[in-house]
Amino acid sequence: MRSNRNRLACSAPLIWPYRIKLREDDVKKYPSVTLNSTYQYNANVGSLVIDQGSFGVLPLSQTTQVPLPNETKTFALGQHHTFNAGLTAYQPITQLGKVKTGLAIDQTDIQMSEQEQRKVALQIRQAVERLYYGMLINQQQQIEATTRLDVAKLKLYDVESALQSGKTIDVSKAGLQANIADEEQNLLKLAIQRDDYETDLKRLTGIKADSLVLAGVDLAPAAVPALDSVELSALRNNVDIQLASLNQQKAQLGIKAAQQSYRPDLGVLAGYTYQKGNLIFPVNNPFVGVNLKWNLQDVVANKQVMAQRNLIRQQAQENLLNTQEQVNSDLEKAYRKISQARALIDVAQKAARYRGDELKVQQDRQAAGLNLKTDLLTAQSNLAKAQVDLLSAQLNYQLAILDVKILTGTM
Repeated sequence: MRSNRNRLACSAPLIWPYRIKLREDDVKKYPSVTLNSTYQYNANVGSLVIDQGSFGVLPLSQTTQVPLPNETKTFALGQHHTFNAGLTAYQPITQLGKVKTGLAIDQTDIQMSEQEQRKVALQIRQAVERLYYGMLINQQQQIEATTRLDVAKLKLYDVESALQSGKTIDVSKAGLQANIADEEQNLLKLAIQRDDYETDLKRLTGIKADSLVLAGVDLAPAAVPALDSVELSALRNNVDIQLASLNQQKAQLGIKAAQQSYRPDLGVLAGYTYQKGNLIFPVNNPFVGVNLKWNLQDVVANKQVMAQRNLIRQQAQENLLNTQEQVNSDLEKAYRKISQARALIDVAQKAARYRGDELKVQQDRQAAGLNLKTDLLTAQSNLAKAQVDLLSAQLNYQLAILDVKILTGTM
């Protein structure tokens, strides 16, 4: 079952959207290439008209002068059908720093999504552990309830036998019948609880088996490191602290991007154009140049963006401090649970040992014919209850250890 839990915990595809976003933004640092083409039909075509004599006269002799030009000339400047095509490449220069900051923000988003996935995996594992331990306790509680039901039925049998001999009254019988109904109801509740636990466990682990057979768990108390060293580990590895720290870094990068927005957009452009139909412009025209664009309105508006992102950074800092305090508080609470569970384990072990001794005595008396079967069943019921209490204390100890591991990120 552990392999199924690990498989499910690591299968959440939370990172891919952010990685795709990183690839999308990474393209912005390379030259942007634009292709364009236009066809146009011109109803009216422009022309150049040079009137006769516009350039003066050419004196051929004293009596003969020729006007330049000698007649009015008309030159068409274009055609009815025109076609243009071009290719332009633009490489930003001053905006590369802002693009780099945006990529750093995308990287931060990826790291945050990885931490979120890790957090989900830990939550699933914790839920599975609690369900599994709950099923173990439920299993022992059913044994205890079954033993109590057997005791109640045996007492009812004894009362019915006494009624036949006239040694008791119906009131005793009615009370025992009520006890039997109570124990049957308790058994039914435990069975329903078991079904609920099993359904949730199958859903979380992906197990398709019709029924589950629970394996034993190692309930030996594990050594717990000192709280000071655990707190240091939590500051480095706790998922919530990591998320809060990354959120603070992201807020700082947002401020850096806003500061870089004050820069004008300066870049280098180059291209090639081809045109047909206009006699003034060249047919083929390669070109290169520099482009500068600076929207002064954006400079004014960016002040508000800076103020907003400064507030976001302050909130991220406060959230980081609050998360660190919360994790330390949760660690102290988990250590208190560990101490309390250890004390309960010691007491429960004594109670289980004494109940075991009591059962042995009753078994010996039963073999010698010195007690009733109800005494033996009552001793078995008491032992089952003591074992339930011991198992609950042991499992609470294991869950407290699990909480420490989750808080310190050592799972």
